[in-house]
Amino acid sequence: MKVVVDFDLCESNAICMGIAPEVFEVREDDFLYILDENPPESMRPQLEEAVMSCPRAAIKLVED
Repeated sequence: MKVVVDFDLCESNAICMGIAPEVFEVREDDFLYILDENPPESMRPQLEEAVMSCPRAAIKLVED
């Protein structure tokens, strides 16, 4: 699976980072960074929670 973020929608509010800090990081420049675009399958529950929790629906999971 691949993590995809629509940066035009993303507000960098760090909700996803709170759920999956191994994958998402909001840095001091207030921009969201994807630390691991292809995380392990074991992270799927966390990532699905991040997708559902994003207030702007900016995150999606794409199957490789």
